[in-house]
Amino acid sequence: MRAQLYYIYDPMCSWCWGYTPTWNLLKKELADHVDIIYGLGGLAEDSQMVMPEDMQHFLQQTWRKISQQLGTSFNHDFWLQCEPRRSTYPACRATLVARAFNKEQEMLTAIQHGYYLQAKNPSDIDTLHTLAIEIGLNGEHFLQQMANQQLDDALKTEIVKMRSMPIKGFPALVLIKDQQCSAITLDYKDWHKSYEDIMAKI
Repeated sequence: MRAQLYYIYDPMCSWCWGYTPTWNLLKKELADHVDIIYGLGGLAEDSQMVMPEDMQHFLQQTWRKISQQLGTSFNHDFWLQCEPRRSTYPACRATLVARAFNKEQEMLTAIQHGYYLQAKNPSDIDTLHTLAIEIGLNGEHFLQQMANQQLDDALKTEIVKMRSMPIKGFPALVLIKDQQCSAITLDYKDWHKSYEDIMAKI
């Protein structure tokens, strides 16, 4: 049985967005060696409250920091055009719905591009509904699933499982080999370090 590599993320995690180019390179190199599994860590529960100003300032600074360190693009109009909420579970549920149709990675990319490049708010169901249709999902079915208690239960179960692994935040890489779980070194700029760590453990 091949080793499994878990990529643990949240669709609205800005560091996950910054890591995306490196992750895509690593994933390509590992395709013949491990089974790659996406897992939702869940950053922030459902909320209709406007994000406090200090949190907004903190996240804006984080975006700038990531951009400076990694060259990642961010559309700062989001903070002017949208009503930010500390609520990422809706986006997590949307990727779960997409997973059932083998479109999890497409939904993740659509959410990240919508949020970080197009100044759309993935905390809003209307935004997620539009993105779901754009990647080829049935809009009506998507809304039905998003309101389904079983989907919420599945998300919470997955979050508990991912957080039980040896992670310190998102994104995170965890290798499972012969039922042994080990954290993998993650370098935001260089995929080789993770690759070498993984290959040494399989």
